Amino acid sequence: MKLRTTMTVAALGLSGALLAGCGDDNDEQAQEETQAQTQSAEQSSGENTSAGGSESSSDDVAQSDTADASAEEDESMASGGEAAAEQVNLIFGTGGTGGSYYPIGGALKGVFEASDVVGGVQVVATGASVQNINNITDGLNQIAIVMSDVAYDAVKGQNQFDGNPADIQALAGLYPNVVQVVATADSGIDSIDDLAGKRVGVGKVGSGVEQSAAKVIESAGLSYDDLAQVSHTGYADSVTEMSNGNLDAAFFTSGVPNSSITGLMQSTDVTFVPVAGDVADTLLEKYPYYETYEIPADAAERYDLDTAVNTVAIRNLLIVSGDMREDVAEDLTHRFHDYLESDKVSVGALRQFDPSTMGTHLVVPLNPGAESFYATLPEAAEDDAAADDAAGEMTAAGDSGEAAGAADVNAVEDANQGGTDGTGAEPSSEANAEAATTAADGATAEPEKATSADTPEDNVDVEGDDGEENAQDEDPQS
Repeated sequence: MKLRTTMTVAALGLSGALLAGCGDDNDEQAQEETQAQTQSAEQSSGENTSAGGSESSSDDVAQSDTADASAEEDESMASGGEAAAEQVNLIFGTGGTGGSYYPIGGALKGVFEASDVVGGVQVVATGASVQNINNITDGLNQIAIVMSDVAYDAVKGQNQFDGNPADIQALAGLYPNVVQVVATADSGIDSIDDLAGKRVGVGKVGSGVEQSAAKVIESAGLSYDDLAQVSHTGYADSVTEMSNGNLDAAFFTSGVPNSSITGLMQSTDVTFVPVAGDVADTLLEKYPYYETYEIPADAAERYDLDTAVNTVAIRNLLIVSGDMREDVAEDLTHRFHDYLESDKVSVGALRQFDPSTMGTHLVVPLNPGAESFYATLPEAAEDDAAADDAAGEMTAAGDSGEAAGAADVNAVEDANQGGTDGTGAEPSSEANAEAATTAADGATAEPEKATSADTPEDNVDVEGDDGEENAQDEDPQS
């Protein structure tokens, strides 16, 4: 383009020179025209050059912006990848080395360390529930096993946590610690009320067994003052004293069976005292962490009783700090659930409950990540489907009632117009209410009573309140 413009300017210049040499009267005019054409050509060349430069500059800017955007995207992806891959290290608070909490922690260590979001798990022996919760609050533990009653008090900021509520959340409910009240056959004790005036072993001072004993006795309208003797003895000592005739009854809070009880039954005739009726109702109403439990009859691995015994139980919980990442909590819960449903479970206590109940009947808030996992289970889908069906039935009942009401209104109008005998009825609101109630009742299932008949034949001792009582009668503080 520049070459063509230059040639044009040169040609015009040559033409002007020739005209000037001829001395024509039009020389001046021709020269002016030549100059004008030259200026016009140069201006056109400048504009084209400017336009070309502008287009080139725009292309350069666009390419630069694209490169910057690409670089930013690469940095963002790299940053996101690092965040997704960020691992956490967990200190797992358990209980005394002689109880079940500690081996459960050991079994879950490998399960949790297989997670891509977990760098490592350190299992530590502790004083159990209270210390575990305090350690989580202080940032010393990130995950722990505790009793429901202690966790409930911690969340509420009451009793030993008075004024200091703990920020903890549940990943799962575990096996139950069952309140078992055993009396000698000749003691005349057949109910909790019958403990009045008797010699009773209530567990070591401050233990979970002792706390349960006090609550059960209180729920019967009694107190320690109503007993002839209160013996703060652990499992082994209570059994010894009963065998020797020095105690009439004793409390045991543990898994079923309890080896101390089975040992006692080999030498002494005993009676299992139910915690039922008004006593159980009072307990469940006042202390929401209790649940009903049935020790079955004719189960050789469960004392082989002639008749079933109704009592109550307190669940153990797997808890975490309230600030645990949801993706971490979800993965831990998922892996724990899958482990429980495998054939690799090595601790008997973890085979004493149904994995499908892990996320139900919890007395502390459920971690949102754990909740997300439970929502994916078939049981959750069935519950949702049942709820949808119930809603559909209620809607259908309502529609039916509306149709009946419309027919009744039409009948009244016909009566007013002389079309009927004048006995048109009002819409049956009572029938509609009954239909809706029936539909709602159909959607509401009574909670199933836990029963040790559903558990495998593990003759294992699961200690009362996170290890205060175990086969070795070690009593870590709760």
